[in-house]
Amino acid sequence: MFGEKVNLTGARETLLLTLYGKALESRLPHSLLEDRFADEAVRKIDYDFSRLKVDSNLGIGLAIRAKTLDVHVQDFFARNPDAIVLHLGCGLDTRIFRVDPPEGVDWFDVDYPDVIALRRRLYPSRQHYHLIASSVTELDWLTEVPRNRPAMVVAEGLTPYLAAEEGPRLFSRLVSHLASGELMFDAYSHFGLKLLRLNPSVRATGAEVHWAIEDPHELERAVPKLRFVEDISAYKPEHAARMGRVAKLFVRLWKYIPALRKIGRLLRYRF
Repeated sequence: MFGEKVNLTGARETLLLTLYGKALESRLPHSLLEDRFADEAVRKIDYDFSRLKVDSNLGIGLAIRAKTLDVHVQDFFARNPDAIVLHLGCGLDTRIFRVDPPEGVDWFDVDYPDVIALRRRLYPSRQHYHLIASSVTELDWLTEVPRNRPAMVVAEGLTPYLAAEEGPRLFSRLVSHLASGELMFDAYSHFGLKLLRLNPSVRATGAEVHWAIEDPHELERAVPKLRFVEDISAYKPEHAARMGRVAKLFVRLWKYIPALRKIGRLLRYRF
């Protein structure tokens, strides 16, 4: 029986796209994410997900990206048992339940008030889990975040929707507030943004994308406290084995053609 009605548009509606993609992947045999919380949330929401045109290839791609981030988050708090995790633009992502941080880790999910209110209705609370109801770019919310502990900052599916000047400003303020840690997010080239604008699922939401990063060192120059660590391919051939024939070919080409690799990838920095 349907329950939660949602009325989201533009960039906020894309959170339903990513939620649904992860839920679809989690229903597949040998799922990478096994995200039962995402699947249960989709079943609770009163929304026509078919309008988003999410197919299995997109769901698998979203799961690959999410799993890569999950592994890095787990690695960080394994090395820093007193860490905080700051999840920017969390949407309805269920990372905290997938990675299940130990008791010494404090976790902060940040998103718009209506999104956080929806999270509270869909997902259980847990100890050391904090929900911050604010736009990520209105930085008064940082006063709620400890500044004397190592921090893992994650932004999944956020940066392209920021204005080009907002991203560096946000990250500069974060690294000024936090003592030390890592920052990891997905980034797109200008060509990548063009493809996002043509993507049927993104077009269905009416979301606009703005911020492109061609060279990871650009952000070091804009935010001097950041140190670039690695550029991680968004897709790996072994993870794409369940995709359709055309998608698998694209993933193979991704490895060898620089322009394709820059379309969308994960960037990791230290500060």
